[in-house]
Amino acid sequence: MKNRIEIPVEKLIANKILEKLWTYLTMNFITKLLLVAGKNVILVVCDKLSKIIHFVVPTKKTLAKILARLFKMI
Repeated sequence: MKNRIEIPVEKLIANKILEKLWTYLTMNFITKLLLVAGKNVILVVCDKLSKIIHFVVPTKKTLAKILARLFKMI
């Protein structure tokens, strides 16, 4: 029989159950793409509950104000 040198782990806590769509989001930019039709960046927005994904295609020089407006339209 082996000796246990690990510290006993606490009880596991269940993850919080998400209830509403589009409450918890993940966002990521894909950059340094080839320039196609004047666009070279993709903004990926994903809902954690439903795994619905939206792709927004701004240019690299898009202002934050315009990007916020695009995000709000999703």
